[in-house]
Amino acid sequence: MTSASFAGTVLSPGARFLPAPARHGSDGLRARVLNVLGVQIIDTTKAHAIELMRTWIDSFRGRPRSIFIVNAHTLNLAWEDPEYRRILNSSDVTFSDGTGVRLAARLEGVSLRDNLVGTDLIPSLMERYPGRYRYFLLGGPKGKAERAAEGVERLIPGARIAGVHHGFISENERGAAIERINAAQPDVLLVGMGNPHQETWIHHALPRLRVPISVGVGGLFDYWAGELERAPLWVRRLGVEWCYIMLHHRHKWRRYLLGNPKFLWRALQTARGRRPLDLTTLR
Repeated sequence: MTSASFAGTVLSPGARFLPAPARHGSDGLRARVLNVLGVQIIDTTKAHAIELMRTWIDSFRGRPRSIFIVNAHTLNLAWEDPEYRRILNSSDVTFSDGTGVRLAARLEGVSLRDNLVGTDLIPSLMERYPGRYRYFLLGGPKGKAERAAEGVERLIPGARIAGVHHGFISENERGAAIERINAAQPDVLLVGMGNPHQETWIHHALPRLRVPISVGVGGLFDYWAGELERAPLWVRRLGVEWCYIMLHHRHKWRRYLLGNPKFLWRALQTARGRRPLDLTTLR
């Protein structure tokens, strides 16, 4: 993560800070920085994450920012690929998603404040500030982003879609895609290409983007397009939505039945002998 100044706080390598939302002032929240399988993850509340995005959008002065959201599958990929791990750690902030990461945090003696799954976090931003921001949807085969845009406009009244583009972009086509995104002047770029492609794409495109924040959103477009169904609320609150997904989309069974035990074993091994968490006071 490159050094930068924001809200009176220095963002620098090795010291990841989350400034308190300017509108509400400091609430005494302390941001915990967790190292899970080599990836630095910020533990904060959903409300604070939303206000952080709002602040970055409203205070945009030409420096684009990236937000990644990682789960057990993402972290397994990062463990096996040092370059992908480096890309995840280059983000402005990385949030945690899923029961696996929560269990890994408990190995450190930490109870995560919230499950910041992208399929909830981004819609919550839209609902918290209806009609205020413009979103560009990038990802999926041709037609997927269009269907997702139609779906979100039905689901969230006031959602403003600045543009859409499919996610099958060659290296030679990247420049034209970035120009199209910039021309649409969105406040938020949502990239739904799956891991590790979406984070890699954001990382390489970020220096040329003129968008306040870019977020890797995984399968969010599938839900908006009506191709995936969310688990009932009680299932999500129990933290076992992955079971619901696996039962209804059996092509993902390998990721969960094999990937989750592998992740927990790795987390258990790497947690032994680790130094205490770095606690950073929000100002």
